[in-house]
Amino acid sequence: MKSKKPVFFIILVIALIMVYTAIFGISIPIGSKTFTILGAPDMRYGIDIRGGVDAVFEPSIDRQATKAELESARTIIETRLDAKNILDRDVTIDTDNGYIIVRFPWKADETDFNPQTAMAELGETALLTFRGPDNKVILEGSHVIDAAPQRDPDTNLYGVSLNFDEEGAKLFSKATKELIGQEISIYMDETLIQSANVQVQITDGKAIITNIKTFELATSLSDKINSGTLPFSMITKNHSTISPTLGAGALDVMVTAGLIAFAIICVLLILYYRLPGFVACIALLIQMSGQVLALSIPQMTLTLTGIAGVILSIGMGVDANVIISERISEEIKSGKTVRSAISTGFKDAFSSVFDGNITVLIVGVILMIFGSGALLSFAYSLLTGIFFNFVAGVTASRMMIWSLSEFGALRKPKLFTCLSRRVTNE
Repeated sequence: MKSKKPVFFIILVIALIMVYTAIFGISIPIGSKTFTILGAPDMRYGIDIRGGVDAVFEPSIDRQATKAELESARTIIETRLDAKNILDRDVTIDTDNGYIIVRFPWKADETDFNPQTAMAELGETALLTFRGPDNKVILEGSHVIDAAPQRDPDTNLYGVSLNFDEEGAKLFSKATKELIGQEISIYMDETLIQSANVQVQITDGKAIITNIKTFELATSLSDKINSGTLPFSMITKNHSTISPTLGAGALDVMVTAGLIAFAIICVLLILYYRLPGFVACIALLIQMSGQVLALSIPQMTLTLTGIAGVILSIGMGVDANVIISERISEEIKSGKTVRSAISTGFKDAFSSVFDGNITVLIVGVILMIFGSGALLSFAYSLLTGIFFNFVAGVTASRMMIWSLSEFGALRKPKLFTCLSRRVTNE
């Protein structure tokens, strides 16, 4: 039978790499590009932690926008922000004056804290229109359900697929029937962003803009089309900078408190559970760094509620390791060998760990489906915490303990017995 002794050291190395990456970040060159993972200091933090932007948008129309139009615009802006993983945001409407007020946090790499630059992240606030050769509007962007980049394997060129709603499909079918051999142009307000030649009548509401040279251009065009479904063009009435509600240095205090608490927990785990407690500390390191990476890689906004989710999931991780350590200790007390106690202990503990985590998992999924804004940050932290709890607290812990138990010097019952039972036996 192949020895499992190296498994512990492999997992330990992986844990250290994860911790280093979570703290300092890492850049990996891939061909002509560089894949960068930002460390914890460069994550995107919520308004309450780092501050952000407060902007007021006014519809660029010769009348006051209706409440229904403002609600539609608010929904679209919220969708754009969610798509960019900007979860700590507040989009409200002022029906009396016809304004839309948007508050969102700074980007992770923001250095000059310029509100005007930051607002570009919202995407185009102009009105998207499809026009014929005579500049007459055929249909508006609100009729586009979605746009996505794609690649033509025959020509090796890229394109953008368009899906229209029922009314848009009828309007587009009529236009393509009349404009075969001519061009349909896409405009953001009065700025031309793309033209395409009509080859056949399109009746099913699905069109493809072809012969785009690069994937980046196709992606850019699809993003502009997807972001151009506002019911009207908007202009910035005013904007300002929002100061963090916690004040400068609050994040440093939280990090320091977290590190001290983690150190105390690890000392107590090792003193009380010995070898399983030591393994639990490594598992917690994997869980914590994994959660940080799950936030920093997609640049999910970390808010105070998100931090609460991280703390709750770490508490569940500690609980899982305590349950497992207690089960192993009970099996050893009943007279079983160390190897048998480890096997039975993990088996008996799994149902308790699974029950506790699956309950929180259900809550997290419901929050992800129906929640928005800061609730999404909390739900995302919970879900990633549960995932890494199973990966680290159950799977990695079991592999490490099995690996260490293959060393003769470590295969002593007292190293796997909790403090209360050691005192009782003495």
